[in-house]
Amino acid sequence: MKVVIADDEPLARERLRSLLAAHADIVVVAEAGDGRTALQACAEHEPDLVLLDIAMPGIDGLEAARHLAAFEPRPAVVFCTAYDAHALSAFDAAAVDYLVKPVRAERLQAALERVRTFTAGLERGRADAGDGKRRTHLCARLRGSLRLIPIEDIHYLQAEEKYVVVHHARGEDLIEESLKSLEEEFGDRFLRIHRNCLVARHELVELRRDPEGHVHAILRHGREPLEVSRRCVAPLREVLRQF
Repeated sequence: MKVVIADDEPLARERLRSLLAAHADIVVVAEAGDGRTALQACAEHEPDLVLLDIAMPGIDGLEAARHLAAFEPRPAVVFCTAYDAHALSAFDAAAVDYLVKPVRAERLQAALERVRTFTAGLERGRADAGDGKRRTHLCARLRGSLRLIPIEDIHYLQAEEKYVVVHHARGEDLIEESLKSLEEEFGDRFLRIHRNCLVARHELVELRRDPEGHVHAILRHGREPLEVSRRCVAPLREVLRQF
Protein backbone atom coordinates (compact mmCIF):
# COMPACT_ATOMS: atom_id res chain seq x y z
CA MET A 1 0.00 0.00 0.00
CA LYS A 2 1.47 3.35 -1.09
CA VAL A 3 0.92 6.19 1.40
CA VAL A 4 1.30 9.98 1.29
CA ILE A 5 1.53 11.80 4.63
CA ALA A 6 0.32 15.43 4.60
CA ASP A 7 0.72 17.53 7.75
CA ASP A 8 2.26 20.94 8.34
CA GLU A 9 3.86 19.73 11.60
CA PRO A 10 7.12 17.78 11.05
CA LEU A 11 6.75 15.95 14.38
CA ALA A 12 3.27 14.75 13.42
CA ARG A 13 4.61 13.42 10.10
CA GLU A 14 7.46 11.70 11.92
CA ARG A 15 5.05 9.97 14.33
CA LEU A 16 2.88 8.67 11.50
CA ARG A 17 5.92 7.48 9.59
CA SER A 18 7.13 5.64 12.69
CA LEU A 19 3.75 3.96 13.25
CA LEU A 20 3.51 2.93 9.60
CA ALA A 21 6.98 1.36 9.73
CA ALA A 22 5.46 -1.47 11.77
CA HIS A 23 3.42 -2.55 8.72
CA ALA A 24 5.51 -4.50 6.21
CA ASP A 25 3.06 -3.99 3.36
CA ILE A 26 3.12 -0.17 3.57
CA VAL A 27 5.54 2.23 1.91
CA VAL A 28 5.50 6.00 2.44
CA VAL A 29 6.07 7.42 -1.03
CA ALA A 30 5.92 11.13 -0.16
CA GLU A 31 5.37 13.69 2.59
CA ALA A 32 3.84 17.16 2.32
CA GLY A 33 3.45 20.17 4.57
CA ASP A 34 0.40 21.72 2.86
CA GLY A 35 -2.54 20.80 0.67
CA ARG A 36 -1.04 21.99 -2.61
CA THR A 37 2.11 19.90 -2.16
CA ALA A 38 -0.01 16.93 -1.10
CA LEU A 39 -2.03 17.11 -4.33
CA GLN A 40 1.16 17.34 -6.38
CA ALA A 41 2.54 14.28 -4.58
CA CYS A 42 -0.66 12.33 -5.21
CA ALA A 43 -0.65 13.19 -8.90
CA GLU A 44 2.94 11.98 -9.16
CA HIS A 45 2.82 8.82 -7.01
CA GLU A 46 -0.85 7.70 -7.25
CA PRO A 47 -1.00 6.50 -3.63
CA ASP A 48 -3.56 4.11 -2.21
CA LEU A 49 -3.92 6.20 0.95
CA VAL A 50 -3.44 9.82 2.00
CA LEU A 51 -3.07 10.55 5.72
CA LEU A 52 -4.30 14.13 5.66
CA ASP A 53 -4.22 16.87 8.27
CA ILE A 54 -7.12 19.34 8.10
CA ALA A 55 -5.70 22.64 9.37
CA MET A 56 -2.91 23.37 6.88
CA PRO A 57 -1.81 26.63 5.23
CA GLY A 58 -3.22 27.54 1.81
CA ILE A 59 -5.40 24.70 0.57
CA ASP A 60 -6.61 22.93 3.71
CA GLY A 61 -7.23 19.22 4.12
CA LEU A 62 -10.97 19.38 3.43
CA GLU A 63 -10.50 21.12 0.09
CA ALA A 64 -7.61 18.81 -0.82
CA ALA A 65 -9.87 15.82 -0.12
CA ARG A 66 -12.52 17.16 -2.50
CA HIS A 67 -9.89 17.41 -5.23
CA LEU A 68 -8.63 13.90 -4.45
CA ALA A 69 -12.17 12.54 -4.84
CA ALA A 70 -11.91 13.40 -8.56
CA PHE A 71 -8.55 11.64 -9.03
CA GLU A 72 -8.37 8.44 -11.03
CA PRO A 73 -7.35 6.18 -9.43
CA ARG A 74 -8.92 7.71 -6.35
CA PRO A 75 -6.91 7.35 -3.13
CA ALA A 76 -8.50 6.62 0.22
CA VAL A 77 -8.36 9.59 2.61
CA VAL A 78 -7.89 9.29 6.35
CA PHE A 79 -7.89 12.60 8.24
CA CYS A 80 -5.46 13.01 11.14
CA THR A 81 -6.24 16.12 13.16
CA ALA A 82 -5.93 17.57 16.64
CA TYR A 83 -9.58 18.67 16.56
CA ASP A 84 -12.60 16.37 16.57
CA ALA A 85 -14.93 19.25 15.62
CA HIS A 86 -14.26 18.57 11.92
CA ALA A 87 -15.48 14.96 11.97
CA LEU A 88 -18.78 15.58 10.16
CA SER A 89 -17.15 17.70 7.46
CA ALA A 90 -14.46 15.05 7.04
CA PHE A 91 -16.95 12.30 6.31
CA ASP A 92 -18.91 14.62 4.04
CA ALA A 93 -15.65 14.90 2.10
CA ALA A 94 -15.76 11.09 1.67
CA ALA A 95 -13.02 10.27 4.18
CA VAL A 96 -12.59 6.59 5.00
CA ASP A 97 -11.66 7.36 8.61
CA TYR A 98 -10.90 10.19 11.01
CA LEU A 99 -8.06 9.99 13.57
CA VAL A 100 -7.54 12.41 16.43
CA LYS A 101 -3.95 13.27 17.38
CA PRO A 102 -1.92 11.93 18.98
CA VAL A 103 -2.68 8.96 16.75
CA ARG A 104 -2.57 5.63 18.60
CA ALA A 105 -1.14 2.52 16.96
CA GLU A 106 -4.30 0.44 17.44
CA ARG A 107 -6.50 3.21 16.05
CA LEU A 108 -4.26 3.53 13.00
CA GLN A 109 -4.44 -0.23 12.53
CA ALA A 110 -8.23 -0.05 12.43
CA ALA A 111 -8.09 2.78 9.89
CA LEU A 112 -5.73 0.77 7.67
CA GLU A 113 -8.17 -2.13 7.69
CA ARG A 114 -10.90 0.22 6.52
CA VAL A 115 -8.64 1.49 3.77
CA ARG A 116 -7.94 -2.07 2.60
CA THR A 117 -11.68 -2.65 2.40
CA PHE A 118 -12.11 0.61 0.51
CA THR A 119 -9.40 -0.17 -2.04
CA ALA A 120 -10.73 -3.71 -2.51
CA GLY A 121 -14.04 -2.24 -3.59
CA LEU A 122 -16.06 -3.85 -0.77
CA GLU A 123 -16.96 -0.52 0.73
CA ARG A 124 -17.22 2.87 -0.93
CA GLY A 125 -16.92 6.12 0.96
CA ARG A 126 -19.86 8.46 1.20
CA ALA A 127 -20.73 10.54 -1.83
CA ASP A 128 -18.68 13.70 -2.17
CA ALA A 129 -21.30 16.16 -0.98
CA GLY A 130 -18.90 18.82 0.25
CA ASP A 131 -19.32 20.70 3.50
CA GLY A 132 -20.91 23.85 2.14
CA LYS A 133 -17.52 25.44 1.60
CA ARG A 134 -16.79 25.96 -2.07
CA ARG A 135 -13.47 25.25 -3.66
CA THR A 136 -11.03 28.11 -4.07
CA HIS A 137 -9.20 26.44 -6.98
CA LEU A 138 -9.87 24.19 -9.93
CA CYS A 139 -7.53 21.28 -10.47
CA ALA A 140 -6.07 20.53 -13.92
CA ARG A 141 -4.32 17.16 -14.32
CA LEU A 142 -1.08 17.34 -16.29
CA ARG A 143 1.38 14.61 -17.24
CA GLY A 144 2.31 13.20 -13.86
CA SER A 145 1.46 16.42 -12.00
CA LEU A 146 -1.28 19.01 -11.71
CA ARG A 147 -1.97 22.71 -11.82
CA LEU A 148 -4.20 24.47 -9.29
CA ILE A 149 -6.03 27.43 -10.82
CA PRO A 150 -7.40 30.09 -8.44
CA ILE A 151 -11.09 30.74 -9.14
CA GLU A 152 -10.52 34.51 -9.15
CA ASP A 153 -7.97 34.13 -12.00
CA ILE A 154 -10.45 32.46 -14.37
CA HIS A 155 -11.72 34.52 -17.31
CA TYR A 156 -14.11 32.00 -18.82
CA LEU A 157 -14.91 28.27 -19.02
CA GLN A 158 -15.66 26.59 -22.33
CA ALA A 159 -16.93 23.04 -22.87
CA GLU A 160 -15.00 21.00 -25.41
CA GLU A 161 -16.16 17.39 -25.89
CA LYS A 162 -15.77 15.65 -22.50
CA TYR A 163 -13.50 18.37 -21.09
CA VAL A 164 -13.83 21.99 -20.02
CA VAL A 165 -11.16 24.44 -21.12
CA VAL A 166 -10.29 26.87 -18.32
CA HIS A 167 -9.09 30.21 -19.73
CA HIS A 168 -7.26 32.02 -16.96
CA ALA A 169 -4.67 34.72 -16.24
CA ARG A 170 -1.72 32.43 -17.04
CA GLY A 171 -3.09 30.61 -20.08
CA GLU A 172 -5.51 27.73 -20.46
CA ASP A 173 -5.88 24.19 -19.10
CA LEU A 174 -8.23 21.23 -19.49
CA ILE A 175 -10.22 19.86 -16.57
CA GLU A 176 -12.42 16.76 -16.44
CA GLU A 177 -15.54 18.39 -15.01
CA SER A 178 -18.88 19.30 -16.55
CA LEU A 179 -19.88 22.87 -17.29
CA LYS A 180 -23.21 22.22 -15.57
CA SER A 181 -21.60 21.16 -12.28
CA LEU A 182 -19.29 24.18 -12.36
CA GLU A 183 -22.26 26.48 -12.93
CA GLU A 184 -24.06 24.91 -9.98
CA GLU A 185 -21.06 25.35 -7.71
CA PHE A 186 -19.97 28.82 -8.84
CA GLY A 187 -23.20 30.30 -10.23
CA ASP A 188 -22.71 33.61 -8.44
CA ARG A 189 -19.28 34.09 -10.02
CA PHE A 190 -19.91 32.95 -13.59
CA LEU A 191 -22.56 33.82 -16.17
CA ARG A 192 -23.79 31.51 -18.89
CA ILE A 193 -23.51 33.11 -22.31
CA HIS A 194 -23.94 29.95 -24.37
CA ARG A 195 -24.72 26.29 -23.76
CA ASN A 196 -20.97 25.65 -23.96
CA CYS A 197 -19.57 28.71 -22.18
CA LEU A 198 -19.52 30.46 -18.79
CA VAL A 199 -17.76 33.80 -18.26
CA ALA A 200 -16.60 35.39 -15.02
CA ARG A 201 -18.88 38.26 -13.99
CA HIS A 202 -15.95 40.62 -13.46
CA GLU A 203 -14.71 39.90 -17.01
CA LEU A 204 -17.89 40.88 -18.87
CA VAL A 205 -17.54 44.39 -20.32
CA GLU A 206 -20.27 44.67 -22.95
CA LEU A 207 -22.46 42.87 -25.48
CA ARG A 208 -21.88 43.78 -29.11
CA ARG A 209 -24.02 42.95 -32.14
CA ASP A 210 -22.27 42.34 -35.48
CA PRO A 211 -23.68 43.29 -38.93
CA GLU A 212 -25.22 39.81 -39.28
CA GLY A 213 -27.17 40.30 -36.05
CA HIS A 214 -25.13 37.91 -33.90
CA VAL A 215 -24.38 39.04 -30.35
CA HIS A 216 -20.94 38.61 -28.82
CA ALA A 217 -19.59 39.14 -25.31
CA ILE A 218 -16.57 41.41 -24.92
CA LEU A 219 -14.34 40.40 -22.02
CA ARG A 220 -11.91 42.53 -20.08
CA HIS A 221 -9.05 40.17 -20.81
CA GLY A 222 -10.49 38.31 -23.79
CA ARG A 223 -8.42 38.02 -26.95
CA GLU A 224 -11.56 37.72 -29.07
CA PRO A 225 -15.34 38.18 -28.63
CA LEU A 226 -17.34 35.15 -27.51
CA GLU A 227 -20.61 34.12 -29.11
CA VAL A 228 -23.76 34.68 -27.04
CA SER A 229 -26.80 32.47 -27.66
CA ARG A 230 -30.15 34.17 -28.26
CA ARG A 231 -31.74 32.97 -25.04
CA CYS A 232 -28.84 34.34 -22.98
CA VAL A 233 -28.89 37.88 -24.43
CA ALA A 234 -31.73 39.31 -22.33
CA PRO A 235 -30.46 37.95 -18.96
CA LEU A 236 -26.96 39.22 -19.74
CA ARG A 237 -28.20 42.70 -20.64
CA GLU A 238 -30.03 42.81 -17.32
CA VAL A 239 -26.84 41.84 -15.49
CA LEU A 240 -24.88 44.56 -17.28
CA ARG A 241 -27.45 47.18 -16.26
CA GLN A 242 -26.76 46.27 -12.64
CA PHE A 243 -22.99 46.72 -12.95
